[in-house]
This record gives sequence, C-alpha cells and structure tokens, in this order.
Amino acid sequence: LFLTRRHDPVPGTCVTVALEGRRPLVAEVQALVAATPLGTPRRASSGLDSSRLSMVLAVLERRCQLDLSKRDVYSATVGGVRVSEPAADLAVGLAIASATLDRPLPIGLVAIGEVGLAGEIRRVSGLSRRLTEAVRLGFDHALIPPDPGTIPPGLRVTVVTDMRELLVTLAQSAGSNASRDRS
Repeated sequence: LFLTRRHDPVPGTCVTVALEGRRPLVAEVQALVAATPLGTPRRASSGLDSSRLSMVLAVLERRCQLDLSKRDVYSATVGGVRVSEPAADLAVGLAIASATLDRPLPIGLVAIGEVGLAGEIRRVSGLSRRLTEAVRLGFDHALIPPDPGTIPPGLRVTVVTDMRELLVTLAQSAGSNASRDRS
C-alpha cells in the first residue's frame, strides 16, 4: 500500500522503513525538484515532518553543495502514510538529491538513518527489525548507519557515515551503471 512498484527506476524516489510503535512499516518517499521563477522557492511536503524536511534541505545545500536555492521542492510519502521519525532522513535526502540530479536510485534499495547537522548519518533504534521487514518485502540492498547489529541473510548492506560521501559515491555508481547498461 505504501510503495509504488515499478520495473524501471524513477528519479526522486527512495524507500525507508519506519517504526509505527514496534511494527516496521516500509514506505516510499518521493521528491520533485523544479526551477522556480519566483524569488522565494516553495517547500511543500505531505506525510513528512516539515521541520525535518527543512533540516535535510539545509544539510544538502550546506554540506553537500546541492544548489536548491532557486528550486521548488515538493516531497511526499506514498499512500498517505505519515512518517515523522528521524530514521527517514536518509531516504528523504536521497530522494531530493536523486530528483535534483535527475538520477534514479536502484530498485531494491532501502535507506534508513538519521541525518545530523554536520551531514553525518546516525544510528536509529530497531535497525535489525527494520532490515528484517525490508528483506521480507523483497529488498536486497540497504544503506544504513554504522554499527548495524544483526544483518538478515539475503541483504547486501552498505554502511554510510556521511551524506556528502554517499552522494558522490551514488553519482559515480550511476555513471558506471549507465555505461554498463549501454554495453
């Protein structure tokens, strides 16, 4: 219900696993970034905490040098689910960066982690439970903060420590994947 199933990846989407009480809930975050003719860009969100969104946008601009100053940013969760916990920060940041750079994230990827003001990726509670739910729903790759604990079998995990380094790595891998796909 809270995911969009696609055969081809689309820029501006990223999946995360939130906790609703103790129950893991897989949700898709979507972002649309567009140039604005107005002096003040619009920031709109649906299903996401607007103050957390503002903080993630500030980190992307300041720490990752992603120019959003003349662009409207729209963000939402799929299916009307409300995701307000910090564990969704990484997915929100990746969805916005993906939309800004017009580069899709790989299908089967889930991102879980809090983004700090310095751009660091911080641990979140219940990570093992979140990863187990992601595997159960068919996800095969997770971007997670350091010190993950138990990793369920069948899941490829990439530990990320910094938002800027992550965006550089993703940009490089997207370029190499495009070259490989053309071959």
